Amino acid sequence: MTIQQIMGMMQGLQEAMAASKAEQERMQASKARNDELCRMNEELRRGWCNHTGQRDVDEPEHFTPPREFSTPFSQPILETVIPNTFTGPKVTFTGMEDPEVHLTVFDTQ
Repeated sequence: MTIQQIMGMMQGLQEAMAASKAEQERMQASKARNDELCRMNEELRRGWCNHTGQRDVDEPEHFTPPREFSTPFSQPILETVIPNTFTGPKVTFTGMEDPEVHLTVFDTQ
């Protein structure tokens, strides 16, 4: 291996590290913005619930993550509260098994 090849590899690694660092910074900024929006959402929700008298602040809350994608489900289904104790099927598809068997197991669970 020549020095030029080693230097080229080092330069490529430095560029990859710089891109990775920029992506980490972008993700941290996005997480900070998401945390702020969650906090504001919770404040608004508490104010609305206290204003309408539908729910007491001391009542335990259920968290449903925001949906940022189009969906075929109706609004009442989307607004249904998913309990924190809910666990979905524990089946993973690796691509090595028969898809029909996987769907049968998934449907059964």
